[in-house]
Amino acid sequence: MTREKIQSAIFELLKKTAPDTNPTSLKPDENIREALNIDSFDALQFLVALNEKLGIDIPEEDYGKTATLGSLTDYLEERSQ
Repeated sequence: MTREKIQSAIFELLKKTAPDTNPTSLKPDENIREALNIDSFDALQFLVALNEKLGIDIPEEDYGKTATLGSLTDYLEERSQ
């Protein structure tokens, strides 16, 4: 799976999670939840939706590895191989 496809899915699902935001303006090292003001329940729903869309399981112990756009993209890209 390409990095572009992964980021496209991330942006699409973040827009659904936080409709009043512009996820494409996130910087790679910016904390997603803080930047888009997403609470913990919505963050969990977002990760579940990513799993469903991309078919990549994100175990709870790895949630800390998905805090920024860059780390989330890297994590998903690595797990899609």
